[in-house]
Amino acid sequence: MSTTAYRRHLDLDPVTVRKARTLARRAGRPIVKLARAHTTVSVERAVLRLSGLRGADPDGTPWVNRLVDAVRADVGLEHGVAGPVWAALARGEAEDLAALAQKAAAGSVRFHVPEGAEARRAERSSRRAVGAGLRAIDARRRERDRLVRRWGDPPHRPWIYLIVATGDIHEDIPQAQAAAREGADVIAVIRSTGQSLLDFVPEGATREGYAGTYATQENFRLMRAALDDVSRELRRYVRLTNYASGLCMPEIATLAGLERLDMMLNDSMYGILFRDINPVRTFVDQRFSRQVHARAGIVINTGEDNYLTTADAVDAAHTVTVSQLLNEFFGKEAGLADWQLGLGHAFEIDPDRPESFRLELAHALLARELFPKAPLKWMPPTRHMDGDIFRGYLLDGFFNLAGVLTGQQILLVGMMTEAVVTPWLSDRDLALRNVRYVMNAAGNLHEDFRPAPNGFIAQRARQVLGEAVDLLERIGDDGLLDAIADGTFGLMRRPANGGKGLSGVARKSPAYLNPATDLLEEARS
Repeated sequence: MSTTAYRRHLDLDPVTVRKARTLARRAGRPIVKLARAHTTVSVERAVLRLSGLRGADPDGTPWVNRLVDAVRADVGLEHGVAGPVWAALARGEAEDLAALAQKAAAGSVRFHVPEGAEARRAERSSRRAVGAGLRAIDARRRERDRLVRRWGDPPHRPWIYLIVATGDIHEDIPQAQAAAREGADVIAVIRSTGQSLLDFVPEGATREGYAGTYATQENFRLMRAALDDVSRELRRYVRLTNYASGLCMPEIATLAGLERLDMMLNDSMYGILFRDINPVRTFVDQRFSRQVHARAGIVINTGEDNYLTTADAVDAAHTVTVSQLLNEFFGKEAGLADWQLGLGHAFEIDPDRPESFRLELAHALLARELFPKAPLKWMPPTRHMDGDIFRGYLLDGFFNLAGVLTGQQILLVGMMTEAVVTPWLSDRDLALRNVRYVMNAAGNLHEDFRPAPNGFIAQRARQVLGEAVDLLERIGDDGLLDAIADGTFGLMRRPANGGKGLSGVARKSPAYLNPATDLLEEARS
């Protein structure tokens, strides 16, 4: 995804901007060290998925879960699963991974940690298997590049991002295609409620989901094929988004790469704060998932907008900036380029507050100018939607105008029925009309929008940046894990030794082997 140059208007102090990034690195480095020192059950399952293991047992438990659980029961997780699994294959326990998983589930094979020549053979074999999976991801990335060259990108910015989610993938498909024909450039299939807390990825196409559709490899494949069909019809490439978050973040990232998804929701702290997933588990999983996203050419969408649904959008504005800077550091450390950093922010100030629109413009401009090469994701009003659909439609119009004025690049379509019902097709149609009208009428208005150098907007932006620097200094002194535990972000208190999924974390041993991380990091060096 290319980004268009944006003319700077706020005259931010470059010394302060550099200090903010330096402090974000200071706060983030201990977390990276922590992530590099640990593995999780989902990271290990992702290794097996990259090696081609698919399917589930008759009860619906994926074979990757069965195999990782069996290895863990015999030798623990701290060595990684690659050595024990490929040593078992080499000594003839089974002809392939699928058969080995079935035998392991039945209790008819035992695993051990190989040493010496046996370990070296297992490492070579596992690298070949994982390498094949990474080459498949590379091929899907090249395929995307070819299709974008053939059909072209949308001719406008921001790109229009619309959510589709009925719970039934076969109902989602015609709705997604209809949305593309009405102007949507990015289709997001929101996940079924609670999937982020499942420690497995469901198998196959699904037709039942609550407030969303399950993220599965087959659902990814079906929707990607459907959007390719409509892209061919419209002569513009329509992008597909899903969610690489929760307890299976590394696996879903892997499946997204294999099925050529284009964007993935992937935030360093969202699962910690809003799903009470253990912080260590989250940081380990998000680093691996972002390494895969980097390789696949996927744009991540971060979740800073969620902070403003629980904390005040004015008082907590600087926490959004801090999180954006941290997400930038973590993303780049994992290999993501600027064009892959869809950093999030939102239009969530109370509309009854005086000067609310000017404050929104200040916050949006600050994000745009701090990250000039990043395709920021601008999120619509939700917290203050109250069921008055006429007021809501007007608020969405102001949101769309703010997006055009401040040069946003990914604009999520707001719905006037946000606080009433799951939006109907007619609601989406009206919402798309709102976006199209504002974008067409405003055109390149951002070229003419120049807030006064020392006016309200510029001063507010500098104030938020200064508060972000102060907070980053405190986080650097106390540690990010302590800041999260103290409720710094979104008013959520999440201690490092609590939350879901902690039991699935293991500290790596000196003999730890993971061919996926080895190959991903070697490709960057």
